[in-house]
Amino acid sequence: MLSFLLTFVLIIILFLLQTAVFPGVLPLHVLPNLLIIVTASHGFMKGENTGIVVGFVCGLLYDVFFGEVIGFHALLYLYVGFINGKFSRVFYPEDIKLPLALITVSDLTYGLLCYIFLFLVWGKLDFPYYFVHVILPEMIITLVATLIFYPVILKLHEALRIRQRKREY
Repeated sequence: MLSFLLTFVLIIILFLLQTAVFPGVLPLHVLPNLLIIVTASHGFMKGENTGIVVGFVCGLLYDVFFGEVIGFHALLYLYVGFINGKFSRVFYPEDIKLPLALITVSDLTYGLLCYIFLFLVWGKLDFPYYFVHVILPEMIITLVATLIFYPVILKLHEALRIRQRKREY
């Protein structure tokens, strides 16, 4: 129950940072996708089921406040959590290369899918512009944000795992 509560509080904090704090603080036209970081992290740390739930909650939260259609981002984040959960078997907490790569690819894929379903379908065909000015900068700033936020998420995960082991004995 504590793990669920901490995960929910973490999602709310990162959502508020991404949508309310960073736009006023960072002088950038793109912002880091902190919800991708938390979704992917929970996926490869705790498995597919947790990744799916965290991804769905993150996406639904985003859809409720900013989406034009309820469920679009929820579905995208759900898939991000699920696919990252497939890597939980090869996840080692001391190795940061896999999380950095997975979060970067997840953000790139998320950006491409958003372009396809939100712009290309409506006839906006300027993909090179969108890639260079939106997808690529967001991917880079999300990668930098991963270096800051991922260790915090990892420490929370490790602390909860240690607490759970102590309760088992």
